[in-house]
Amino acid sequence: MSISEWIHHTADTLVSHNLQIPLFVLLILFAFAEAAAFVGFILPGETSLLIGGVLAHAGAWNVWVFLVAAIIGAIAGDSVGYEVGKHFGPKIKENTFGRLVGEKRWKFAQAIFDRYHGGAIFFGRAQALLRALVPALAGMNKVPYRTFLKWNAAGGIVFSTTVVLLGYEFANSISTLEKYLRYWAIFFLSLVVVVVLVLKRKLEHLLED
Repeated sequence: MSISEWIHHTADTLVSHNLQIPLFVLLILFAFAEAAAFVGFILPGETSLLIGGVLAHAGAWNVWVFLVAAIIGAIAGDSVGYEVGKHFGPKIKENTFGRLVGEKRWKFAQAIFDRYHGGAIFFGRAQALLRALVPALAGMNKVPYRTFLKWNAAGGIVFSTTVVLLGYEFANSISTLEKYLRYWAIFFLSLVVVVVLVLKRKLEHLLED
């Protein structure tokens, strides 16, 4: 079974067993929890958005409905993270979770926030650790919520749209790749993953400089 056939088989199975709605909700909750519950520290939220985009192409749900829900979930999750930071402040760093994150990561996120302010809220979505921590740091640093919401909404719209549509277009392209390249499609997928990981590493080093 090819990758595209497996994707469509998965989508058909979800629909036939009425599981597409629970999965839809789960993927959006995962994007929401990335900052609201700091889940992004463990697993990046773009995973759920990519899966949502891929399954949308296979017919599990409408891509635009999923995209709107993803944007709302991302913005709402960051807003909860902001409120957590605002009301609990430095205590977050001292509890069990804060110690798990580690002082080095907190300092890194704080340094980026101090340097770029609103830009950190917007561009921080390109890096999983910053997506998880920057909203809370914005709350800790008493950034006015209207200012935070402006940058948060802009980042949520741009990032969510990009990732969901990348997943959608990937599913669309993989069928063509498999048609002409057969097993080379697997190599292409592996190459895409490597390139994404390298670019994220370069971004992290750039932000640290």
